[in-house]
Amino acid sequence: MTKRHYTKLPAITGKQLIRLFEQDSWEVGKHATHGLSMTKRFGDRTKVVFVPDKAESLPTGTLLQIIGPKQAGLGKKGLLRLITKHGLK
Repeated sequence: MTKRHYTKLPAITGKQLIRLFEQDSWEVGKHATHGLSMTKRFGDRTKVVFVPDKAESLPTGTLLQIIGPKQAGLGKKGLLRLITKHGLK
C-alpha cells in the first residue's frame, strides 16, 4: 500500500488532529469540556494549542487557527507533511 501524498487540506476531526500532534511529539495537557491542551517545547520556548476533542470534522477556520502562527506554527504545508508522514487514522 502506497502512502497518499496530500496537496489540499482534507476534512480532519479533532481526534485525528490530536493523534497527529501526538505523533509529532506534542504532549497532551489538561482536558476541558471544549477539548484539550497540547504542548511542545522548541528550545527555550513552549507552544500551547487547544484542540476540540470531537469526532466531527473541524471547521476550516478553526483548523487554520490551530495550525497557524499564533498557536502550533505549522501552517498548511506543515500539517500536510504530518498527514503524509503519519496518515489519517
